[in-house]
Amino acid sequence: MTASASSIDREPRRLPIQRETPFDPPTALQALPQIGPLLFAGGETGWLVTGYRLARAVLADNRFSADRSLAASPMQAVPDRFRRFGPPPGMFNLMDPPAHTRYRKMLTGQFTVQRMKRLQPAIEAIVDDTLDAMERAGGPVDLVEAFALPVPMTVICALLGVPYDCRPTITRFASVLLSTRATIEELAGTVDELRKFMLEKIDERRAAPDDGLISGLLAEGELTDDELCGIAQVLLLAGHETSANMFGIGAFALLQHADQWDKLVRDPSLMPSAVEELMRYLTVAHMGPIRAALEDVEVGGVAVRKGETVMISLPMANRDAELLDDGGTLEVARPRMPHLAFGHGVHQCIGQQLARVEMVVGFGKLLARFPHLRLAADPAEVPMRTDMRVYGVHELPVTW
Repeated sequence: MTASASSIDREPRRLPIQRETPFDPPTALQALPQIGPLLFAGGETGWLVTGYRLARAVLADNRFSADRSLAASPMQAVPDRFRRFGPPPGMFNLMDPPAHTRYRKMLTGQFTVQRMKRLQPAIEAIVDDTLDAMERAGGPVDLVEAFALPVPMTVICALLGVPYDCRPTITRFASVLLSTRATIEELAGTVDELRKFMLEKIDERRAAPDDGLISGLLAEGELTDDELCGIAQVLLLAGHETSANMFGIGAFALLQHADQWDKLVRDPSLMPSAVEELMRYLTVAHMGPIRAALEDVEVGGVAVRKGETVMISLPMANRDAELLDDGGTLEVARPRMPHLAFGHGVHQCIGQQLARVEMVVGFGKLLARFPHLRLAADPAEVPMRTDMRVYGVHELPVTW
């Protein structure tokens, strides 16, 4: 027998986001069933999925839409005047096939494993230059400002063909668009600003082409400026925020697990498995994905009705006991385990190979250069990003 949102004998609750410890999901989240009712910010009742198997099933099911205009928000109630009729042009992460398929095919060739391997020497040079500057500055430094942000920002700007000196502007956009506290009006205003910014960069690349992705897509001539703008926005924000926060909180986690840090210092060949483990254990994408049911669907014995919103907790899914007996333990030597840190299905992160190269190179060189790195603050005072859609640390004071 299945249950619907209106009949299940469990009171819907708001998404718990306050954490008792920096690396673990909220205790209240850990106590929830693999699928249960969730109260969204606008008062709508939907579903929260915490189980790995159910999360994969929803993400692979084309009866669930990625179009956020069809779904409720867990953090902000969206007034009707701000609702769009479908995703903006080019924002393929919010689209369903076949529209999503068209954009994805255009971009797949830009993010192949082979191309990411060819980019590795450039990434290594960026990391070396960043660590050189950090070493010259001397400790203590904020590792976020000195290392975690500059490396992926430089890489994604180079990949797209956006000047690196735009970093303060891009960082300001991200701080609003990824905030759980920003008002709908603030979000709408920042979206308009970002669109104007990206259209300017597209015009610059049209006048002076380079070997970046924007110039490459312009040369193909298949996309409007609005479509290019949407694609560039998705890649620019997603391409640096996730990696930057993995660097920050990943370093924090390793420094708080000295035995794991020491394993990597002694045996750098463990770094690829360590990166997969850090992504599984930490899972910085802690606010979604979010899907809207296009028809009635049964998920884990629950009847999800057409139009209802389903939110997936990736941190919980990646620690599911059905997947791993000791999912709450960080073990950098663990053989590679399946995880959902990059999502699943047709919307699985298109830049995941780039992120892996960045993190293997970045963490590897950080530990090799600073094997005795240590926190320069009380761990309890490290400010965590519980107020942002991408989890991590706002600052990480370190010295050596």
